[in-house]
Amino acid sequence: MDIGAILAGYAQGYFLMADEETGSLAWYGTKQHALIPLDERFHCPRSLRPLLRSGCFQVRINRAFEQVVEGCAARPKTWISPQLKQIYLALHRAGFAHSFETWQGDTLAGGILGIALGAAFIGESMFYRIPNASKVALVKLVEHLRTRGFRLFDAQLMSPHLARFGAFLMDGRDYQELLQQCLRIPCHFD
Repeated sequence: MDIGAILAGYAQGYFLMADEETGSLAWYGTKQHALIPLDERFHCPRSLRPLLRSGCFQVRINRAFEQVVEGCAARPKTWISPQLKQIYLALHRAGFAHSFETWQGDTLAGGILGIALGAAFIGESMFYRIPNASKVALVKLVEHLRTRGFRLFDAQLMSPHLARFGAFLMDGRDYQELLQQCLRIPCHFD
C-alpha cells in the first residue's frame, strides 16, 4: 500500500488492523467511534491527579517512535503485524504517525501511537511498562492536542478504561461530518 492510499483510508474513518491469527492486513470501520473529548467533558480520574502533580513522568514526542510501536504490539495476540509496523514507520517518516511518550529518566515508561490528519488525531494504540504511565500520557496528550488546536481525538473503539476519562461514542454520520471538517484545518502535532 502506498502512503496516499493509507491516508485516504484514515481520512474516510477506517483503520488498519491485522488478523491476530493470519497477520493479513485489512481496513476496518465501525458504526460508532469512541472519542476522547478535547473540551471540558474530558475527565482526569481523581486517583491520577497526585501522580500528575508529582512530575515523576516526563513527556516526549517522537523520541522513541519504533519502541512505542513495539510496546503497543507486545501482547500475546496482537493486531499490529510486522507489515503494519512498517506502515506506521513509513507514516512516521512522512510526518503523519507520532508517538506521545512518558519517560522516567532514561526509561521509556509508556506511550500512545497515533496518526495526525489536519485537526484530527487518530489514536491507534497505547502501552505501559511502568504502572499509570499510559494514563499520564493520555492526560498530557489531551493537553497537547488542545494547545495545538486539534478538534478530534478518535480512540476508535470504546473500553471501560477510556470511559473513565470521559470517552463517548459518536455515530458514523456525525463522525464523518466532524472528521471532514477537521481534515480541512491545518494543525501541527509536534
